[in-house]
Amino acid sequence: MLFIYSCLFMHARISHKTNNSVSLLRKMATSSSRSYAGIIFLLSLQLITIAGQPHHSCEPIEANDKDRIEFAQNLEFLEAEFFVNGALGIGLDAFAPEFAKGGPPPIGAKKANLDPVICKIIEEFGYQEIGHLRAIVTTVGGIPRPLLNISSENFAELFDKAVGYSLDPPFDPYADTTKFLLASYAIPYVGLVGYVGTIPYLANFTSRGLVASLLGVESGQDAVLRALLNEIADEKVVPYDLTVADFTNMISELRNNLARCGIKDEGLIVPLELGAENRTTCNILSADPNSLSYARTPPEILRIVYGDGDEDIPGGFFPKGANGNIARSYLPEHH
Repeated sequence: MLFIYSCLFMHARISHKTNNSVSLLRKMATSSSRSYAGIIFLLSLQLITIAGQPHHSCEPIEANDKDRIEFAQNLEFLEAEFFVNGALGIGLDAFAPEFAKGGPPPIGAKKANLDPVICKIIEEFGYQEIGHLRAIVTTVGGIPRPLLNISSENFAELFDKAVGYSLDPPFDPYADTTKFLLASYAIPYVGLVGYVGTIPYLANFTSRGLVASLLGVESGQDAVLRALLNEIADEKVVPYDLTVADFTNMISELRNNLARCGIKDEGLIVPLELGAENRTTCNILSADPNSLSYARTPPEILRIVYGDGDEDIPGGFFPKGANGNIARSYLPEHH
């Protein structure tokens, strides 16, 4: 089996047809074996370097504190709407409509079919995100809520991209607890690494204090979600022939590919080469070789949340683009 994987990898190097080769690797990764998940994840990460496009910048941007914090608010809106709607079937407008500043309600938001314990956790996360919005609005003024797409169809498209083929039936994050947790896996971590990438460039003490506090809760949410998923890592996600761990690895791989700046995202099971101190394949917290958090720039984040690998082409969770000076500066009408 390892020989087959190696041949496929070499074929990708020679032909540069990486998308087809990755799809073959993914379809073969149907075993619940953690070793297979690690192998597939490592090979997929190696393919990122081959498929990368160097003209997409990975360098820090220039921006003031207000614009950096308001850029992050886009992700806070996304998390608030997804969590509150998922737990309660109602969104931000039912609790603090003034924070939306006239922005449109999200597309496709609805209550998820969650078990009671997870529902309470997600509800709490939702309330925390409303608190984050309040803190941002109070400190820097805030932006209008952008149009968000948290529909089942959008998540289905995202998960199809992650696995490399069309899932049948389409992935529905609202169908059950496991699928909602996997969909949640796809969101808070993006904001977390964005905050890590923001703090070093903030000039004001108040700004640094705010973002550090936001990061503390975002990282906690991500850790809880990953721990919950790790408990069922080897279980198949019904009705697919893929495990929970398979899905997390594929989502992380997709985000690395979209961001185009190397490995800054890892699934629940990794090869020893990526595990903490190269001694474990368990990967409840995604971190670099020194177990420090990865960081992303605003362009990297836009490439991920737009779902197409380009910061100047809206789509995905933000069909009309994110709001604020940083995000809008990349759109064609501003050039």
